[in-house]
Amino acid sequence: MTTATRASAIERRWPYLAMSRSHRYSILFALPLLLGYEALAAMLAKPGKGELRNGADALLRGAFTAIAGRHGSTIFMGLIILVGLGFVIRDIRKTGDRPRPRVFIGMLAESIALAGVFGVVIGVTTAKLLGSLHALSIAPAVDTIAHTSWTTRLMLSLGAGLYEELFFRVLLVTGLAAGARIVLGLSRRGSGILAAIVGAFIFSAFHYIGPYGDPLQLQSFVFRMLSGLAFSGLYLVRGFGITAWTHALYDAFLLLA
Repeated sequence: MTTATRASAIERRWPYLAMSRSHRYSILFALPLLLGYEALAAMLAKPGKGELRNGADALLRGAFTAIAGRHGSTIFMGLIILVGLGFVIRDIRKTGDRPRPRVFIGMLAESIALAGVFGVVIGVTTAKLLGSLHALSIAPAVDTIAHTSWTTRLMLSLGAGLYEELFFRVLLVTGLAAGARIVLGLSRRGSGILAAIVGAFIFSAFHYIGPYGDPLQLQSFVFRMLSGLAFSGLYLVRGFGITAWTHALYDAFLLLA
């Protein structure tokens, strides 16, 4: 029995696994992250001063602004909403299955559990790799925004879950995997593993770029690279919605705790 066949058999036995990965659930599940992030960003914005936003969000908006000028940010938001809505509608029409609240409840419970597991496992793994419990410290990441309010930290956590997963997993990992299959001739599994590793390295390096970037330190770089590997693997197995929420809750725990 192949891996794909085994996966199909498992999903037939537990329909929740397939439903929660589908566009109609995954995208709608991520919608509260978008609404919460944008609402907090608007509330925290100060007239005459630049907005503090998640780095991946700023990067994507900057690309649209460079092309479309001052309307780039509006076009970016409109495109996200329209594309997401289009995928949801197409999925509902294809399956004839309208989203069920109990599935969203299960997805939230799964995301909370995964965020807790990731926090412990990634921290302990980082410590073992570097041979010191000091590696569990993520002080550089926290010190950068330690002076900000809890609402700002919550906003950044929601933005990380949504936009970093959109950029680094949906766009980057998917693109790298497709390129590895086309250029290198790798199998779906091999291309996914390569894309996850390369994507995790880029994801970690991204946090040290720009005026709000953290000082480059080995423990924080390894910690973030392992986080990137975990989120890439989760995205490939469980889809965008659960990965986005797991990431947001994971960051909220680290930044708010």
